[in-house]
Amino acid sequence: MTQPPDIRRVRGQRPRLLDLFCCAGGAGVGYARAGFAVDGCDIADRPNYPFPRHQGDALAYLAHLIATGEIRRYAFVHASPPCQHGCALTVGTNASQGWGRAHVDLVVPTRELLDATGLPYVIEQPNGRAKIRKDLTLCGEMFGLGVIRHRNFELGGWSIERPAHVRHRGRVRGYRHGQYFDGPYVAAYGNGGGKPSVPELQEAMGIDWTDVREELTEAIPPAYTEHIGRDALAMLAPALGVAA
Repeated sequence: MTQPPDIRRVRGQRPRLLDLFCCAGGAGVGYARAGFAVDGCDIADRPNYPFPRHQGDALAYLAHLIATGEIRRYAFVHASPPCQHGCALTVGTNASQGWGRAHVDLVVPTRELLDATGLPYVIEQPNGRAKIRKDLTLCGEMFGLGVIRHRNFELGGWSIERPAHVRHRGRVRGYRHGQYFDGPYVAAYGNGGGKPSVPELQEAMGIDWTDVREELTEAIPPAYTEHIGRDALAMLAPALGVAA
């Protein structure tokens, strides 16, 4: 079998990034803006994903790439395993009311496979009980967005400077326990209860290539991964043979 080229050593080409559990591409677009060529993988059909994608189980696909050596096409991996198991909503309000269902925690098997790649990587999860190191926490206010959307990132094989958390300017707009509150941010989850319209959500998140509410509510704002991607490229610059 012919081994795939190691594009990390090819001058003038964008380094490739593997975007696992990619959904509609919130993370992928940020990395592309930072300078990566992005390939996605998601078990669901995601026709709005703006880059080449493989439809299938993300962990099975990653295991295949490792076993065949095709993982050498990539310089970096991002993974956003399903977060319902440990997110604050599931373990907080939903759990207290007896809502929801059992969810499988995919963080540990994702990390084990990512470690096996030998590549630097990111695992992303929301606030809650997800068992990741919070090497980096980002918030929409850091980037002037119309959402709070705290997200935590575990960094495998590299590090990044942790920016200071910016004080929020007010409340998230919507109803809480029957009372309506106004504020500069919209709630990027669910339906009803004063939730934003799809155009409002697109503007608040900085996402204009999908108008599917479910994809918008699951997405990472691209500003987050553009920030991460720029630091990742600076870290990779010596191996890539390019200027940082």
